[in-house]
Amino acid sequence: MQRVRMSLPYYKESGWEVEIICVDDQYNNGLHDELLLDTVPKDIIIHKVKAWPLSFTSKFGLGSLSMRSYYYFRKKGTELLQKKKFDLIFFSTTMFHVCALGRYWKRKFKIPFIIDLQDPWRNDFYLDKPKAERPPKFRLAYTIHKYLEAYTMPYADGLMAVSPGYIQTIKSRYPTIKAIPDAVISFGCSESDFKLVKEKNIPPEVISFSKQKIKVVYTGAITRYFLPLLKAFFIVFKECIKAKQDYHFYFIGTSYSKDSEIHLVKDLADQLGIGELVTESPQRIPYFSAISTMLHADILFIPGSMDVDYNASKVYNCILASKPVFSIFNNRSLVKDIIERSNAGIVVSVDGKETEEELINQIRNKIMLFESLHLRQTAINMDVLKEYTAKSKTLEQTRLFDQVLLEKGKKKKV
Repeated sequence: MQRVRMSLPYYKESGWEVEIICVDDQYNNGLHDELLLDTVPKDIIIHKVKAWPLSFTSKFGLGSLSMRSYYYFRKKGTELLQKKKFDLIFFSTTMFHVCALGRYWKRKFKIPFIIDLQDPWRNDFYLDKPKAERPPKFRLAYTIHKYLEAYTMPYADGLMAVSPGYIQTIKSRYPTIKAIPDAVISFGCSESDFKLVKEKNIPPEVISFSKQKIKVVYTGAITRYFLPLLKAFFIVFKECIKAKQDYHFYFIGTSYSKDSEIHLVKDLADQLGIGELVTESPQRIPYFSAISTMLHADILFIPGSMDVDYNASKVYNCILASKPVFSIFNNRSLVKDIIERSNAGIVVSVDGKETEEELINQIRNKIMLFESLHLRQTAINMDVLKEYTAKSKTLEQTRLFDQVLLEKGKKKKV
């Protein structure tokens, strides 16, 4: 959603007119953020569809919004495609079930489609893990994703992704689309979002306003992928930082579940004896509240992941917040480079194959920089950040749109 939302002000100047199909807010049981609508240009046509109520579908074990809304997406999309001429269908969502409509609409209306892989659709990570380590209903969800991906992807006309690894995996899995156009396009950042936060004086959430503590803030989901890096960091912090009580860590919105009470980070900190220095709030907070919270931090912490394909979109907003960043990323991750080139802060590089002791040693080499980081006056190199703005990223998207039409021998309607 955020990729398209940030791009809406710029599609037209890149030669594209867009219409949006989305689920009506009243059917979404997730977090609502009404302010996001203030950033959508008034001339954008938005079609809102229904979804089967969760109270009904949960009886059959179906809670996914994309599954609950699939029928209505198909109905509305088919209606629009019958009435008007469209040149391209673009799926940009992590609710992958609706992407299967690309094949249906392509066959029925001869219109090409592009899928944006913000995450892997079929994720094989848990296949070799013990049942106790798998997410709830893993086998059912995995089977559905595996089938729908195999049903849809061989018919795609273009691929977009936040990481080259996602595209490589899909093209190797489905050789018939090896030659279709693709593009690795990270999420952008929007200065207008920061301007709105300041204009409306949106307050931060969760963090304390006490000036006696150095506030270290992370906003976003935390999965088990992150825990080896977090554990190594906390071990080094406890061992090397003398004034530990001067710091307080805030991990906000760490769960994908709306009502989650799972505290992966706090539990880890408790085990290591520094639980009193950590506050974890699993519940998501509104997007603009998250920006405000970052603006009130002393240090922005991004534990990253050992996965080379993990390219946290939050990095660009962290840089734009002009607060010093301390991060841990795979040395081949795309975002490692932008943090360093923009002078946003410190990156501890890992290659994903380290033992715990090796991770600890690499973090230990940079921990003294962390200790003085809150005193740093961050001078962001904004020239570097220009290529990561929402406007620049929209232009990259529309180049892929144009390329797909060229490949299909179609002339774009402007």
